[in-house]
Amino acid sequence: MNKQSVSASIYVQNAEIAKTVIMPGDPLRAKFIAEHYLENPVCFNTVRGMLGYTGTYKGKTLSVMGHGMGCPSISIYATELFSQFDVERIIRIGSAGAIQPDIDLGDLVLAMTCATDSGMANALGIPCTLAPAADYPMLAAAVKTAGQNKIGCHVGTVCTSDYFYHPQADFNDKLAKLGVLAVEMEIAALYLTAAVCGKKALGMVTISDQLVTHKSLTALERQESFRDMMSVALETAWEMAV
Repeated sequence: MNKQSVSASIYVQNAEIAKTVIMPGDPLRAKFIAEHYLENPVCFNTVRGMLGYTGTYKGKTLSVMGHGMGCPSISIYATELFSQFDVERIIRIGSAGAIQPDIDLGDLVLAMTCATDSGMANALGIPCTLAPAADYPMLAAAVKTAGQNKIGCHVGTVCTSDYFYHPQADFNDKLAKLGVLAVEMEIAALYLTAAVCGKKALGMVTISDQLVTHKSLTALERQESFRDMMSVALETAWEMAV
């Protein structure tokens, strides 16, 4: 939707924002996706360096924009996209740490639901313990795409934490015993925001760190694995887009 933004975070001047937006945390990754995957990308936002682009992918209009780090940051951008720019769907792509031993470095994890230590649900006035969950058609499309491309994929619960360096030493161990697959910092906030706004969302992450074996991807491995995730996100967005 091409509107003159009144928000503090997005100021659209040169291009429309598509109904479906792919959102990495790093705005430079948004730039990479736009330049390598979209046709005729146009930058629509540069406020605070949070780059956003709109172009076409296989003939359909899609947008990509950074969302920053942590629940407060992604909630700001998701709220404005949903409420001010008529965006219908957001797909978060990012990295995570695996806390199950059978999840390998470079694997894709699709967040069906989220556990979280964030207080955002209370701040939003949600009157119960709501389980932040993905939009099922988007989730199913992502699972199908990953399978067709033989990309290692796990579907289940992730934990969105406000802490990168968690003060509880056994935090991950307790989560692992409950079946949580991985930890990251944004998906629950996206799912809660989508629910409050009546919109749709999906979070997917590439495992960059194996927190059980204490192994990490190299810079080259991150680049190649993240491209797999980008492809799944783009195909999912394409299938959902009109």
